Amino acid sequence: MRSILRGNLIQAPALGQLDCLPGGCLLLEDGVVRGVVPTPPEGWQEVPVTDYGNRLILQGFVDAHLHGPQYPMLGTAMDLPLLEWLERYAFPTEARFADPDYARAVYRALAADLAAHGTTRVVMFSSLHTDATLILMEELARAGLWGYVGKVNMDRNGGKNLQEDTEDSKRETLRWLEQCGVFAPQIRPILTPRFTPSCTDGLMAWLGALARERDLPVQSHLSENTGEIAWVRELHPGCAEYWESYAKFGLWNGRTAMAHCVHSSARERQAMREAGVLAVHCPDSNINLCSGVAPVRRMLDEGVSVALGSDIAAGACLGMLEVMSQTVRASKARSLLTDGADRPLTAAEAYYLGTTAGQRFFGVGAGFAAGERLHAVVVDDNALGPASGLTLPQRLERAIYRAGQAEICAVWAGGRQIGGQRGFL
Repeated sequence: MRSILRGNLIQAPALGQLDCLPGGCLLLEDGVVRGVVPTPPEGWQEVPVTDYGNRLILQGFVDAHLHGPQYPMLGTAMDLPLLEWLERYAFPTEARFADPDYARAVYRALAADLAAHGTTRVVMFSSLHTDATLILMEELARAGLWGYVGKVNMDRNGGKNLQEDTEDSKRETLRWLEQCGVFAPQIRPILTPRFTPSCTDGLMAWLGALARERDLPVQSHLSENTGEIAWVRELHPGCAEYWESYAKFGLWNGRTAMAHCVHSSARERQAMREAGVLAVHCPDSNINLCSGVAPVRRMLDEGVSVALGSDIAAGACLGMLEVMSQTVRASKARSLLTDGADRPLTAAEAYYLGTTAGQRFFGVGAGFAAGERLHAVVVDDNALGPASGLTLPQRLERAIYRAGQAEICAVWAGGRQIGGQRGFL
């Protein structure tokens, strides 16, 4: 079935580049993008049109790093640095997901909240609980979202309530993989060693072998906090840098996403570029936990792939428009700290990082990629002030800085509308 969406189309084909088409048309066939054109071409004149008028039609947002079981903490517990924060707040909160009924209630609310904020793709940590992870995948699929979800592996340094026996971790990982195929291709598995201090060498080696055998992607954390880096050095004295503690177990390649990278050295950044590892920048989290300000401009200039993450609940907001604005602000702080050596990012660049850069981890091309299922967010920015006299790039910048859930009036994910006038699932 063919259909057309009409509105002010803004897509980011490359870093800092915007393709804007006022009153343009998105051509869809069974939810798949067939073209972005000024007017319907021959053979499309009689196709039904959904006209969004003067509203903005943006690419669907990609949250490339967030912790599902930390959703109940959102906006609280911001008074400690990373390692203490994990022990006092995050681990006890995640331990509650041993209860499937609790997991169901939380994850249903989280999925609806993500959709309402225009996030259409996620790369997400669950907890170490297999049943809760399957529930999370089910609720995301039910809400119409797409993404990767990982059952966390951690067989050390989790305390009495959030730690697995090594063999249990392996067995439960295999049970999860056997059961989660029902959600594919919409929600797919990603191997998730929480971070190096949480996994023994034996578990890491097993996960690396599993990733190779089953061609699975991997997500974890990297160089977020100076105390964490020192701890990894103690645990792996043979590794000169943090990244090597993943690489030596086969967990470092073009299907790896590493959150934070705040304190990544030049050599670590080079290793990311050479292997094709995705660095996921989480500006709000890095400030809230006093971890530092990541050198995003430097990474981009050096050819490192970078996307954005909310990192809830160390990050205090779920909306990716706000994460984009925080990205620009953090880059300005970084510029001040480096006496201007690291140039600030622009709104257009932040939009690219929150959309196309994340899409590529899913194997999807830039912008509204032809041949791919539509992921789009319709933003009514007219409530933010008069739009007359503003260019579409200016309206996008204003939306990044000022729009929120209230201004998101329709969301499309995987080629179908999941939120809008009929509400969000």
